[in-house]
Amino acid sequence: MSVRAVPDPDRGLCGWGRTYLPGTEVRSEQLTQLSAGKPLARGLGRSYGDASLLARGDRVAAGTTLADRILSFDEETGLLTAEAGLCLAELNRLFFPRLWFTPVSPGTKFVTLGGMVASDIHGKNHHVAGTFGKHVKSILLRTGRGRIVRASREENEDLFLATLGGMGLTGHILEVSFTMRRIPSTWMIGESHRVDSLQALLDLLIEKGQTWPYSAAWCDTLPRGGQRGRGILFLGRWAEQGEAAPQLSHSPRAVPIPFELPSGLLNRFTIGIFNSLVYWSHVRRTKRGVITPDACFYPLDAFHNWNRAYGRRGVTQHQSVVARETGAEALLEMMKVLESAHTASFLTVVKDCGAEGDGLLSFPKPGISLALDIPITARSTEIIAQLNQVVIAHQGRIYLTKDGLTSASDFQRMEPRLERFLEVKRRWDPDNEFRSAQSERLFGLGATAT
Repeated sequence: MSVRAVPDPDRGLCGWGRTYLPGTEVRSEQLTQLSAGKPLARGLGRSYGDASLLARGDRVAAGTTLADRILSFDEETGLLTAEAGLCLAELNRLFFPRLWFTPVSPGTKFVTLGGMVASDIHGKNHHVAGTFGKHVKSILLRTGRGRIVRASREENEDLFLATLGGMGLTGHILEVSFTMRRIPSTWMIGESHRVDSLQALLDLLIEKGQTWPYSAAWCDTLPRGGQRGRGILFLGRWAEQGEAAPQLSHSPRAVPIPFELPSGLLNRFTIGIFNSLVYWSHVRRTKRGVITPDACFYPLDAFHNWNRAYGRRGVTQHQSVVARETGAEALLEMMKVLESAHTASFLTVVKDCGAEGDGLLSFPKPGISLALDIPITARSTEIIAQLNQVVIAHQGRIYLTKDGLTSASDFQRMEPRLERFLEVKRRWDPDNEFRSAQSERLFGLGATAT
């Protein structure tokens, strides 16, 4: 077995939010062998907080990205089976020309199939397509005590449902089988609307979601009064034959951010200027035209290493879903938390969530989702705690893939499914072989847990 080590870059392994913890990872094409004895399987490390980082006392993670082979594909049904390390960007490169696309896509194409399952990712079409797990047919895992197990809705269902959104804590995902979706072209029709208030933005998001399969909104958290939460609603659907050019669309070359910017560069003043420029650059209230899939799904991927813009201290993201009935009230309360803390969100995204995912810890449920990108400061833990109080008060919960600072007590208050998940984990991983810094923080499941 050929193994390639990824050296410790002075500070250890890091997540996308630039949180560093001690450790290294090793990679190999033979993931089944490599994963033996490793507490954590790590893909591209794009989770914001500590979900892809090692618990205290652990030193080596299994990197999955060299195990990226496509094992089978059925042109009639769209059923694809691939190794867990396959990157969505590579999947798109191979299947766009054949007019196939993943049924659910997150906001970045730099994510592995294993990561898509572990996070049970959702996308801009959650209100109509559900989470990725809805389209997964089966998973091959290494579970506790070295057992290689296939799980599906028909076989080992408890393990299957706990693995969807289970953050890699039920075992190492080795292979994923899911159903791809046929698309009519490699272009999309996009429509966008500039909206003056948060309530109007939410109303339009829900209204347009009845006819548009892909929808999400950017909003400005900084203005006071009736304009707080103003924003731009982005809509998309696949272009039919004849609506766009016959040639294939192409991903643009990413603009690099070659170094870390000063940590204090992003503050309420500079973010306010940026937000105003974004808002007023949408000169016409409504725009419509042909766009590329990258413009619809992956706007931030146009900037390589864009997380460097937050500087050495990094960023924490707080993504929550709250009850739709009090969505505007909850979102405004969270924006006021940021104002009171003299901070701001550089990128704020609002989505309409549909039915709850099947996974025992899947994030989305019916309601309004708010994602806040907040520069790390000395008060970040306190700010996240205050945001969580709003979420709890409005019958909401947070997305584990984005979280790095929530307390165990707050998470337990917002997650009634937790004990059921832990029960399944204990059944399939009785020795707690699979763990992370996040599981240690939230569940007390670190290297010394029994």
